[in-house]
Amino acid sequence: MLSNYLYVVLGSISVALIAWRIFTVLTRYIRTVSCLNNDRQTYFATASAKVSWFKKNVQYSPILGKRHNREFQLSSAVNVGTLPTRLQLVFLAGYFATNIAFCVMTIDFSQPFAAVSSLVRNRTGILATVNMVPLFLMAGRNNPLITLLGISFDTFNLLHRWMGRIVALEALAHTLAFLSNSAATKGWGAAFKTTFSVPFLLYGFISTCAFVALIIQATSIFRHAAYETFKLLHIALAIVAVVGLYYHLDVKKLPQITYLYPVIAIWAGDRLARVLRIGYRNVGAGGTRTLVEALPGGATRVTVNMARPWTFKPGQHAYLYMPAISYWQSHPFSVAWSDEAEHPDAEKMSSMARSQDVLARKKSTVSFIIRGRTGMTNTLYNKAAACVDQKMLTTCFVEGPYGGLHTMHSYGTVMLFAGGVGITQAVPHVRELVAAYNNGTAATRKIVLVWTIQSPEHLEWIRPWMTEILAMEKRREVLRIMLFVSRPRSTKEIHSPSATVQMFPGRPNIDTLIGIEMENQIGTLGVSVCGPGALSDEVRRAVRNRQYQSSVEFVEEAFSY
Repeated sequence: MLSNYLYVVLGSISVALIAWRIFTVLTRYIRTVSCLNNDRQTYFATASAKVSWFKKNVQYSPILGKRHNREFQLSSAVNVGTLPTRLQLVFLAGYFATNIAFCVMTIDFSQPFAAVSSLVRNRTGILATVNMVPLFLMAGRNNPLITLLGISFDTFNLLHRWMGRIVALEALAHTLAFLSNSAATKGWGAAFKTTFSVPFLLYGFISTCAFVALIIQATSIFRHAAYETFKLLHIALAIVAVVGLYYHLDVKKLPQITYLYPVIAIWAGDRLARVLRIGYRNVGAGGTRTLVEALPGGATRVTVNMARPWTFKPGQHAYLYMPAISYWQSHPFSVAWSDEAEHPDAEKMSSMARSQDVLARKKSTVSFIIRGRTGMTNTLYNKAAACVDQKMLTTCFVEGPYGGLHTMHSYGTVMLFAGGVGITQAVPHVRELVAAYNNGTAATRKIVLVWTIQSPEHLEWIRPWMTEILAMEKRREVLRIMLFVSRPRSTKEIHSPSATVQMFPGRPNIDTLIGIEMENQIGTLGVSVCGPGALSDEVRRAVRNRQYQSSVEFVEEAFSY
């Protein structure tokens, strides 16, 4: 019955989220259709007091103050993670409290210790096993709930981490309940001797130890210090935990083993789907060919000529496997550009490789901007920088696309904030919105791109794509670009090419910029941000503070790990 109650709780939350998803999709569709031939969009610019209160205090709110996505760093090498939003905290606290209640409710604690510990042992063991189903579901890249509920993988990743802590605590409580009861009559030495000599108990103990090791190893400090090592160790420990639990349940044919079957199926299904994605996108038709270019500022531009067509949507990301750089690892990166054309550097590359089939055919090309940090990204940059013309050919397998949940077509006014390499999220939206404005297929009438960079040389990251966007028909009517250089070497570097492309020294005043656009707002204002945590939190704060002035919606593109 405990498992049934728990699934009822999760099912009820899922139904509510599906209803919310349907409501938001319909609202955006109606808003888009209604505004296709409406240049004023006054009705959709007006704020609702109740909706504004909900957005400010619930939907967009951090726990306290303004801090959410900005990481807590004890030093440049020690990162202790970020805080959930207020809504995420309510869910996590409620789910944690529900699990505690199911562990202890209706237990008469005045009974003998043996009876109480037996009940606690049984309940915590059942709940730990039951919670493994959503735990593994939330960890999958191919989680169907991402599309169904419209919740990002980043959010599910956060829930996965906290669900894992709940499972580990319940497994630990399950083991301690048995050991303490056994030790009360025979002593701790005898309790551990029994545990290590009885296969049924030994398998369970191994599984618990693996779960405890997982939550320690998965803390932010260890994840960020050595992510590639963390990932391999995490998978290995998870396998030990599942295998140990399987034999623990199988030895005595306990009925809870039925909950382990979907866990194994979910994990195997996700892995199979990933292999199929890689095979379909990269095998056949000559395979994929990849050009890596070292760029100023320690970044690389990776352009992959795909084996098969790719239907691209803004906001998508993919996982890149580069055997020559990091054999075991795959890393997620935002797709900055996609096109159906010959490789942009096909002529230059012909001097690097005589083979006529290298990037020669017209295929879908997808491009990524990767900032060199540590590990694989730093190795990639150094290898490309050491090559002739700072360009190299390599093998890359692309797993994707994933994401692309948020579209901006329904907003009359769109503001896109980007910091550093976060521009990779904004550029595809800009291209799509300018094209949609030209074709009359979007509500958008104003687009403002605000990009903060450390140096003007970072403009080289997206120069070929921005040149194409600036040449688009009717671009001047709808698009304005504001570039902020936070660390200019001199004021001579700061110059504005035109009235619609302006450059400024320093950092932007987010609240002021949003306020200026709201004075002449058309329709609902959609504000999107992708960049460092401090920038995201500042944009979130500004949007929350201006909720009652007009209709404003906030979209945060983030990928924490």
